[in-house]
Order: sequence, then structure tokens, then C-alpha cells
Amino acid sequence: MVCGSLLFPGILSQVLADESPARSDDPLAPKRPHYPGKAKRVIFLYMSGGVSHVEAFDPKPKLFSDHGKTITVKGKPQHMKQPNWKSRRYGKSGTAVSDLFPHIGGCIDDICLIRSMVTGHNDHIQATLGLHTGSFTVPRPSIGSWVSYGLGTENRNLPSFMVLAPHLPYSGQNVWSANFLPGIHAGTRVVPGPVPLADLEPDDLTGGSQDLELGLMRFINRRHLAASAQAPALATRIQSFETAFRMQQTAPDVFDLSRESDATLALYGLQRGQNTGFGWQCLVARRLSERGVRFVELIDSGANRNWDSHDNMQDHEPLARNVDQAIAGLLRDLKARGMMDDTLVVWATEFGRTPFVEQLSFRGREHHERGFSCWLAGAGVKPGYVHGATDEHGIDAVDRRVHVHDFHATILHLLGFDHERLTYRHAGRDYRLTDVEGHIVRDLLA
Repeated sequence: MVCGSLLFPGILSQVLADESPARSDDPLAPKRPHYPGKAKRVIFLYMSGGVSHVEAFDPKPKLFSDHGKTITVKGKPQHMKQPNWKSRRYGKSGTAVSDLFPHIGGCIDDICLIRSMVTGHNDHIQATLGLHTGSFTVPRPSIGSWVSYGLGTENRNLPSFMVLAPHLPYSGQNVWSANFLPGIHAGTRVVPGPVPLADLEPDDLTGGSQDLELGLMRFINRRHLAASAQAPALATRIQSFETAFRMQQTAPDVFDLSRESDATLALYGLQRGQNTGFGWQCLVARRLSERGVRFVELIDSGANRNWDSHDNMQDHEPLARNVDQAIAGLLRDLKARGMMDDTLVVWATEFGRTPFVEQLSFRGREHHERGFSCWLAGAGVKPGYVHGATDEHGIDAVDRRVHVHDFHATILHLLGFDHERLTYRHAGRDYRLTDVEGHIVRDLLA
């Protein structure tokens, strides 16, 4: 064994000399954005499958009165279909929200609601890719990876980008891939359950042997790195090992909710000891955020269910019940802890659902990219504000349209970035999250 070798003291001294607390080549070192941003971190709530905007945050009374009315869409007759749920007005802003989301409705005065979203594709995989990477055709780095690349981390004991996902969404791991960015900026997936991350508890963490072994491995790896033609990939692997080791000491505490009060658990709709459900994802997201993780994405996607309600819109009801209280609890908890001042909460889905159907006997709705809803809350956005509008039936965004590229540009702006300057050189050109498009939606800014 190396530790018993007469050479080990000499090797160890070189290891210690080689280590420094802050290396200039550290890709996760905290970085300053282009200008002071309102937000220091993001919690991104992704509802996979396409939430019906007319049955969520863009209620349309006209759909009730015009139920069954025939219109022509792309040369085909379609029939207006009334929503399955009514709506009511909430808060001082008086914003109408569907009865599907009474808890979020109760927080509407803290929400900046966009009712005029449009996207570049009506297929799940392409639209999901576009929402997360800005590219609707080929995979590129995800928004979480761009934020990690631009800001670094506030806590070296945890990854800068973490994804809480019980199941893979459409487009799979492309949703949190770093793609051509350094791999250390990829999202680390956490799976709700008794073991959210594997191998967090090594057999011997107190004896110090793991520290010595990893120190030696780091020394040898860096020697190899200096002479390797595969430097970027090797550097990423080395950094991943180092982050994994530090997580063994920090992450178990993040996932231990035993010290949370009964009142906090109830806020998220959790039972003591529960380790699954969207409430668990939301509470863990708050705990990760307050420990310095820059970007936390929560994905609501089941093995056999998501928001893709082609067959029956009534499927939206259990889905909404699963997330409504949890999301409202997250907003209230962040606000009570003073974290909303520098945390940006994003609620998004890849597209909406058609206000019309081919046959009135159809109980579901189809994909709809021409107008849908997303919202922001927290750092730097106007609370209790509604931006843009779709037409009276919710078919087209007709007032102050917000494309996904504009959505991304605005999020980056709130973090302190000029989206045109946050770039990475790859394959002979400078790439960015917003591709060659995107404008900051300044009306959303507080």
C-alpha cells in the first residue's frame, strides 16, 4: 500500500505544496457578473408536458360562452372547448387564477405573471430543449450550466447546479447538460427517496485515510493533466471527484429534514419523515439555495404521468394538487427568511394547450406554442404584475409577446449578465444561451 511506503512522506509534502486554497484555474470560483444583479441564485420550477394556460394562469370567460363554436385553424375546422375549471380573482392585484391553483393564487401579489409566452416548436422534445438551452434543434448547454459558468459557486462543498428529478423529462439529460461548456457545470441529479444521492457515506470518513488517498490521487492526476492532450475532459473528471468528496461531508445534512419544524413541513404539505413528492423537492431546493447552490431545477414529471393531457384534461387536477401547496409554501418560506430579495423563482412549462379541439367529444387538448403562461417571483421583478395577453380565447399572444429567448435574456439580466456577452468559444464561434436573438423584457423589472 502506498501509505506504508518510505516514499510516502516525500510524496505527501509535494501534494501539500501543490495544493492551494484558491487556484486561478478553478472553474467554480465565485465570479462577478457584468453588473450587479438583483438575483444571486435561481430556483427553476419546470412542469413537464405542457400546462394548459387557459386552465391555469390565463382564464378565458369567452371560452365558456363560445363553447362549441367552430373556427378554422390551419385550414381545418376546430371547436372551442370550455375549461374544466372556473377561476377567481386573488390578492390586491385582483389577478384571475384557475381553481386548480388556490394556494399559488394566494401568493399572486408576489408573482410577476407572463401571459404572452411563445416558443419555437410544438413538439415536446424540441420545445423542452428550447426552454432549457435556447436551441430547438440540437442540444446545447442548459440555462443552469450557463449560470454556473457565469457565476461560479458560493459553496465548494456542493455542486453549483442541482436538479431534483424523480423521472427523466422530455429530452432527457439534455435538460441539465453542460454540453460544450466544461463538464463541471452540468447539473447534478437528485432523485427523491431514501437515497437521493448514492455513496454519500463512505466506510471510513473519520479516520482520515480517504483524505490522504484523494490528496495523493489529486496530485497524480494534476501531474497527468499537465502532460495530457485531453486536458478539458480530464480536468472535469478531476474536479468532479473533488466535488463528490466534499459533498460527502455536506450533502447528508441538506437532505436531513428532521430538524425542520412541524410548521415548516406543514407549509410544504409534508409529513415528518417523508422523502418524496414535490413538497420535498421544494423544501430541499430552499435548503440547497440557502447553502449557496446557484441554480436548482425542480422537475415535475412522473413515470406514467405529466402535464401532457391529450386524453383527459381532468388529469390536470391531481397534478396541480401535487404542486400547488408546495410551490406556495416555497414562496412563503423564502419570503419569511428574507431570501426572496436575492432569489429568483421561475415557473415554466414548454408550451400551453389548445383552447380548441377537433371534436367536442375529445376530453383532452393538444400542444399549443402560440400563446401560454410562465411566471417569475423574487429578486428584481415586479410583484403582482401581469405582462402581456393572449386573445379572448387564448389562441394567440397578441400583446407584448415574450419569446423563450426574451425569457432567457431577462433571467440572465436579473443575475447581472448581458446575455449578448455571456459567451463561450466552441467550434470556431462564440455561443450564447439566447443564440442570436433575445431582448430583455424591461416591463417585468421592478
